[in-house]
Amino acid sequence: MTMPLVTLLFASLLVLLNLVLLARVSLSRRQAQIGIGSGGNPALQRRIRVHANFIEQVPLALLLMAVLELSGLAPGWLWGLGAALLLGRVLHAVGLSRTAGYSFGRAVGTLLSWGVLLVASLLGLWVVLFRLA
Repeated sequence: MTMPLVTLLFASLLVLLNLVLLARVSLSRRQAQIGIGSGGNPALQRRIRVHANFIEQVPLALLLMAVLELSGLAPGWLWGLGAALLLGRVLHAVGLSRTAGYSFGRAVGTLLSWGVLLVASLLGLWVVLFRLA
């Protein structure tokens, strides 16, 4: 069995990003002396949402990537998915961290992340249907 090394690389990089987002929430909580929730603090609330959005998107994308890689999908697809996911999550985090309204980073980051989920799921269906045929 081959190891999903491309997915492992992107999972590792994304976990490092997750730790940065977690640290930002923890530091904000400590500075504001808020143990749970946001306490109505808008900056803390945004940091919590940045992290929560990351957690809502990344695990499914990485799961799909890992299964696709184990299924033998061409590495170029995996590199593209991983790069788009990482870029999308960085852009989204930066954009939403700066403003709760519209921002280029937030919009493009969302599109890239959703695009990765869509393309990976369609590739998964293609792999299954191709192998079943």
